[in-house]
Amino acid sequence: MAHDYLKYVSHIHAGTLQELMAEHGRDVWNYAFFLTRNRHAADDVSQDVFLQAFLHIASFRGQSSMRTWLFSIARNKAANYRKSAFIRKVTLVDFLYPVVSEKSAEEQYMNQAFTDSIWELVLKLPPKYREVLVLDARYDMPLTEISLLLGVTVGTVKSRLHRARSKMKAYLGEAERDE
Repeated sequence: MAHDYLKYVSHIHAGTLQELMAEHGRDVWNYAFFLTRNRHAADDVSQDVFLQAFLHIASFRGQSSMRTWLFSIARNKAANYRKSAFIRKVTLVDFLYPVVSEKSAEEQYMNQAFTDSIWELVLKLPPKYREVLVLDARYDMPLTEISLLLGVTVGTVKSRLHRARSKMKAYLGEAERDE
């Protein structure tokens, strides 16, 4: 009887994991790619995010949306990934000796986005402005959830978002003058 219960609970958790990945997988991968700027790192970070979410789903308190909780995990995992001495060495090796491989659909999409002139302008923004702009515009995340994710007040998010938009307008004006 206990074995059947454990099998049932495992099935429920596996279903929950599959649902999370189906609903949020692409957004989490894209956000991880945005933070790491590396396809392989985004794969690793995304996998770690869903593993941690699966293992700690009981700790989700519902203070934010599930997507914001997953983004928070992704942000922490990406920061840890970038700090790793091993990763810094591997990234340097990948830079010196790039690995040639077939591009995935996500990589093609992200490469297209990186070549887009608007995206290049977004990347020129200071990180604190760039991140709020991407979370607001790309992921349509509410200001309160951005505030929770970044650990700043809603007023700070509004201020950063306003400054990011102002800088983008200035960048666009410069680009038009240069053409």
